[in-house]
Amino acid sequence: MSALIWDTNSENVPVRLYTEKAYLDYSMYVILDRALPHIEDGLKPVQRRIIYAMSQLGLSATSKHKKSARTIGDVLGKFHPHGDSACYEAMALMAQPFSYRYPLVDGQGNWGSADDPKSFAAMRYTEARLSAFTQLLLSEVNQDTVNWTLNFDGTLEEPLVLPARVPHVLLNGSMGIAVGMSTDIPSHNVREVIQGCVALLHNPKLSIAELCKYIPGPDFPTGAEIVTPKSELLNIYTEGRGTFRARAKYSMVDDEIIISELPHQTSPAKVIEQVAQQMQAKKLPMVVDVRDESDHEHSTRLVLVLKSNKVEAESLMLHLFASTDLEKTFRVNLNMIGLNGKPQVKNLKLILTEWLEFRMATLRRRLNYRLNKVQDRLNVLAGYLIAYLNLDEVIRIIRTEDHPKHVLMKRFDLNEGQADSILDLKLRQLSKLEEIKIEKEMKELKSEESKLQGLLKSQKKLNDLLETELTNDAEQFGDKRRTKIIERTISKTMQLSTLVPADPVTVILSQRGWIRAAKGHDINGESLQYKSGDSYLGAAYGKSNQSAVLLDSTGRSYQLAIDQLPSARSLGEPVTGKLAPPSGASFVDVLIPKDQSQWLLISSDGYGFIIAADQLATKNRTGKAIMKIAEEHTLVCAVEIRTQLPILIATEEGSVLGLKVADIPILNKGRGNKLISLTQDKKIKDKVISVQQAPEYGHIVVHSGRRTLTIEKKQVNSYVSARGNKGKSLPKGYGKIDRLEYVHFT
Repeated sequence: MSALIWDTNSENVPVRLYTEKAYLDYSMYVILDRALPHIEDGLKPVQRRIIYAMSQLGLSATSKHKKSARTIGDVLGKFHPHGDSACYEAMALMAQPFSYRYPLVDGQGNWGSADDPKSFAAMRYTEARLSAFTQLLLSEVNQDTVNWTLNFDGTLEEPLVLPARVPHVLLNGSMGIAVGMSTDIPSHNVREVIQGCVALLHNPKLSIAELCKYIPGPDFPTGAEIVTPKSELLNIYTEGRGTFRARAKYSMVDDEIIISELPHQTSPAKVIEQVAQQMQAKKLPMVVDVRDESDHEHSTRLVLVLKSNKVEAESLMLHLFASTDLEKTFRVNLNMIGLNGKPQVKNLKLILTEWLEFRMATLRRRLNYRLNKVQDRLNVLAGYLIAYLNLDEVIRIIRTEDHPKHVLMKRFDLNEGQADSILDLKLRQLSKLEEIKIEKEMKELKSEESKLQGLLKSQKKLNDLLETELTNDAEQFGDKRRTKIIERTISKTMQLSTLVPADPVTVILSQRGWIRAAKGHDINGESLQYKSGDSYLGAAYGKSNQSAVLLDSTGRSYQLAIDQLPSARSLGEPVTGKLAPPSGASFVDVLIPKDQSQWLLISSDGYGFIIAADQLATKNRTGKAIMKIAEEHTLVCAVEIRTQLPILIATEEGSVLGLKVADIPILNKGRGNKLISLTQDKKIKDKVISVQQAPEYGHIVVHSGRRTLTIEKKQVNSYVSARGNKGKSLPKGYGKIDRLEYVHFT
């Protein structure tokens, strides 16, 4: 058995400390090198490496497109040793005009669609080059404007950040999830952002509210509308985080709604699917068709075909904004890596202030780089001039001396650079004409040197130069705002009654609980056909955009949307297919309550109360308990309280009691008060059989078998008595009452 050899350079560390350090190291790597953008150029490392690698391949905006696989190969092999699919996805995102406000990659081939941004073709099929906009990121990269670092294997150098000439971190935005933090930066308009930068350059004490006059809000590539109030947008830019809402833009053409712009990252296909699902569920009866007519001319064109031009398009769209992706809420988290190399959630002013600081430093480095180049050239030209003035001696030294460089330096007081440049001169340059050119070039360079030195010494001149460059870039690459900021009505899911056309309907309920709806109010429910053994129970009159309320014998109420009921041309459907009443319960009445209406509920033992219509409503399949019913008794019916005329209550044994409406209690639920006393006899089980309100224009007909008795309006008061009394007995021959009928005069 071989001996166990310990590494003397190792150390023993507790697992807790080791895992903690490893996790923190990984977290910082994800935060700094993967997920969060840098404030300087607004790019994550993979994006920066893709752009820089493409520039090194010569894929400028004026060059020919090259296979994406070639670009990705260079990126992975030289700068970014990670997965090719993730790298290619990052490249594809920068090429999508519906994802980036200002695309950085100009692609040929299938680069995905708004329906599915990840549906781009494989890298072997697509071609790409840089867009013209990347000039703002790359044009100064080789002018000593930024710091460089070695690549992963130490064989090449790459820039730590790109010398962005505009605040790109705001222009195209960024999204990313790190460890313990994330970022959500929306895109903005380049002209507006630069206007804000220029204003801050002139007055560093500008408030965020004043900056928001130049930068009112995000600007998405797909347009649409931001409907969040400006006060909330100001709070987002002040705190660096928050949410705002964007919704689709639409117009009305005849009986069609044309949706021309969608919120950012919204799939047209998903919107159509969401609308179609509501249509199938009969939640949008006023929409007869939805289709996608998008083409090359209209990048977004969704069409909703309405049943008629009488449909309230605004109400419908408010409903769709609330129930589909036509309106989306966007999260804002202005989290980025600042100039100090640390992640921080920054407000708008801090972002622009730090970027201007970076841009000013970049500008100084660029000017110093150019000044050094000018001075080096002037040094070389000064050496040339000495050589031309002493041409014969210079030639002699070069021809005769073993070490002409040192002799030239000593003889003419030249520095090493001047001596090297003289020795590198070609014979064709030893002409009088070249001497004139040198003197002219020296004059131009000295003028440029003086100008550069003047710029570097004056902060005002630097500010003016920075402003001029920003303004020129905004003019060259800027465009109009696409996303309008307009305060709109808050979207909400509308009740179906506000969306369904208000056509007159009659709801018919049968004795066995079958229900149906017929168009119009001239329907005689008793004349309709019913299933064998079934018959007419009751009818209610209303509009197709209302809901019908059903009452069962146990005192529970139920609600059904009328537009979802079957047509009266059929036998209808059993209510139990839509609702779940208690075992043994039967439905006793159907009504269509109007807003603010009141209804009298009465049980067969004579108890009752008045209830408001809104207390009858419920969305529960099992209903809502509204009246407490004594054992062996049932709910009789509900009667709408239309006027203050008396209520007539009839018992099966031939008594009719009139009650004043004011004597009946108003409750939300319960048993109520005893409204009428019943005949107390062990052999006779008296009960309330029917209730009607005294007619304002008409009379009440008492049905007793084949006989009828008419109670005129002027006779009603003779039946009125105190609450709880037995009531007035009808004449002989009316011992059993079937029902009271309200006959209305037309």
